[in-house]
Amino acid sequence: MNPPLKQFCTASLAELDAEGLLRRLREVAPSCGRVLRIGGREVLNFASNDYLGLAFHPRTLAAAREAAPSGASASRLLGGNHPAYAELEGALARFKRTEAALVFSSGYSAAIGTIPALVGRGDSIVMDKLCHACLVDAARLSGATMRVFPHNNVARCGELLAACAAKGGRTLLLTESVFSMDGDLAPLDRLAELKHRYGAWFMVDEAHATGVLGATGRGGAEHFGVEDDVDVAMGTLSKALGSVGGFVAGAHELRDYLVNRARSLIFSTGLPPAVCRAATAALRVLEEDPAPRRRLRETLARVSTALGREASAPIVTVAVGDERKAVALAEELLARGGWTPAVRYPAVSRGKARLRISLSASHTDADLDWLEREVYRAFGA
Repeated sequence: MNPPLKQFCTASLAELDAEGLLRRLREVAPSCGRVLRIGGREVLNFASNDYLGLAFHPRTLAAAREAAPSGASASRLLGGNHPAYAELEGALARFKRTEAALVFSSGYSAAIGTIPALVGRGDSIVMDKLCHACLVDAARLSGATMRVFPHNNVARCGELLAACAAKGGRTLLLTESVFSMDGDLAPLDRLAELKHRYGAWFMVDEAHATGVLGATGRGGAEHFGVEDDVDVAMGTLSKALGSVGGFVAGAHELRDYLVNRARSLIFSTGLPPAVCRAATAALRVLEEDPAPRRRLRETLARVSTALGREASAPIVTVAVGDERKAVALAEELLARGGWTPAVRYPAVSRGKARLRISLSASHTDADLDWLEREVYRAFGA
């Protein structure tokens, strides 16, 4: 017999609290991209994935204000395809140098819709151990056999792909390009070689690499020179593009197939046109104005010097280990004037808690002075 639901929830929350894993939504009031108001005072924001500061760019704000309506009112298949979708998807396809693109309501929705549409029972997914939860959940939902290789272990990945090729069925090779909790890069060039060797489809989540990596900001595939080897390029509008939503870019046929088979697209209300217009404007800023990316590169160079190791992406971690200690450290730094959130299980393994610091082109030299003084020197990174 079930316990009363309230009693069950109360007991479960108490267990999480005892383990240092209890989470609460923290009310914040952004005053600009680099500063938050928490508890009535301003603190530096090192938690945002707005890597280029485009969420507050005048052109993106103007595009959102001028667009209508505020909501999509229905799924795209039922309510019609607003011109803002076609404009955004065309811009994304041109930017990614693919034939087509398809926009979803979130990056999570893009993964949940795409992966189960491509593979299922009798098929295989070979994926990096540190792939984001949306990719893991989508892989489980697909019903395909999941084969997980140790983080960035190319040799083991090859062994798994060979076994899958011998078994038969479709095989999807899946990775992020920049890993969201560590900020390191996947060796996409070596993985692309394995894709060809074993005849797998290659899907890369460029969420944290779009706008950041590559000569023109197209992402990790551009950085490693393997754009033509990626069958499914997934990304998000909610990080360097400063908006919200997810997308998949690839062949025309892939787009048409997902329109018919991606359940998270078919059964979800579309993005508001205002959001699409803002994302399109942000994409144009990214392509036309090199200043934000130049500033971000300068920031990463300075942080690399301070750390004594290369920061190749705007995600820097401070290893802590114990979950309760990580929470206490984050609160201590908040009291000192900066928000550097603690990341704990299940976002990372148990006993691997850390502070996750996000860097942005909007951070000033004074902001970086605070980071170096209060975090790097005091606690190491």
